[in-house]
Amino acid sequence: MIAKKAPNPIDKHVGSRVRMRRMMLGMSQEKLGDALGLTFQQVQKYEKGTNRIGASRLQQISHILQVPVAFFFEGAPNVPTGARQDGLHEAPSPAYVSDFLATSDGLALTKAFTRISDSKLRRRIVDLVEQIAVNDNR
Repeated sequence: MIAKKAPNPIDKHVGSRVRMRRMMLGMSQEKLGDALGLTFQQVQKYEKGTNRIGASRLQQISHILQVPVAFFFEGAPNVPTGARQDGLHEAPSPAYVSDFLATSDGLALTKAFTRISDSKLRRRIVDLVEQIAVNDNR
């Protein structure tokens, strides 16, 4: 029996960013697949990192999802220091943030939260959620 090879962490990250952006736009895997000339199962494999997304395909996806290609690499794990051409070195965002945002709950919460215009109310909601989390971990 041949052992299954685990997806590359970068491929997994890029796939999760594709999923997050697609969900932000309210687009189905089927609709993205149609725009790319693929089945929804192929899109699913891209999003899981099971299949690697080639450069030209990633360019196509970035156009359909209306984001620059660099969007898919934001917060990617283990990006070599020399890969940044502008000389800036920023710390990658924690993976749990992008993992959370890639879920339907994370996306729904983020969309709803950003529609709240009152900054004091937003702060109170954050305080409330932090209190709930503290009490939940006891």
